[in-house]
Amino acid sequence: MSDTKRYEGQLVSVEDVTRSFGSGKAMVNVLQGIDLSVEAGELVALFGPSGSGKTTLLNLIGTLDTPTSGTVHFQDTDVNRLSEGRKAHLRRHNFGFIFQNYTLVPTYTALENIDLVLRLPGVQIFERRQRARAALEAVGLTAWSDHLPGQLSGGQQQRVAIARALALHPAIVLADEPTSGLDTRTAHRTLRLLRSFAASKGTAFLIVSHDVTVRTYVDRAFELQNGQLVAQDLSSYKEQQPQ
Repeated sequence: MSDTKRYEGQLVSVEDVTRSFGSGKAMVNVLQGIDLSVEAGELVALFGPSGSGKTTLLNLIGTLDTPTSGTVHFQDTDVNRLSEGRKAHLRRHNFGFIFQNYTLVPTYTALENIDLVLRLPGVQIFERRQRARAALEAVGLTAWSDHLPGQLSGGQQQRVAIARALALHPAIVLADEPTSGLDTRTAHRTLRLLRSFAASKGTAFLIVSHDVTVRTYVDRAFELQNGQLVAQDLSSYKEQQPQ
């Protein structure tokens, strides 16, 4: 049976979150009192220099890391209180990840890499293949479905990683530099795809990026400065989307 669920309402709430590394005089306070909420269907971008804590915040929301203080809620669940097993279950069913280094299995084809992620939440084989092929078609890689990652360019591997995240039909996609390996035309096409997917499924996207193109497609944007989020004005970018 096809997954027709559409997400609604607030999906993520981050409240007064801090994250520190090290101890004593060597302690580094990467995040300091972060507050952020993300609604279904929203595209939210995080900007800031390398080392500012953008990926750290993604990892906290995605339950790959634990805050030093503060709370992270997914829907009505305080994820900090979950066991590691429950966190893994939450990730498998609700979070799509687009990592900066793609994290594709080198001995699996593009189609098999997507199929593998869909096995974990128990999607049946027919629907797995249907979703995987549809996702590859959406990113323009149907002809490369049987290629191994080593036979693909960096940009193509990035698009497989994007297709893998979308095929899960997650509540939220946590995307770390999703357009970094793409040419300008493909980056615009990919961001339009994310916008369309968000509108149809209610999936939210939290996007870490240095790419100014992202600003023309997101609903809200923040810059991480000195461990805190500063809202960005997007009004000057909204008329720059190519038709």
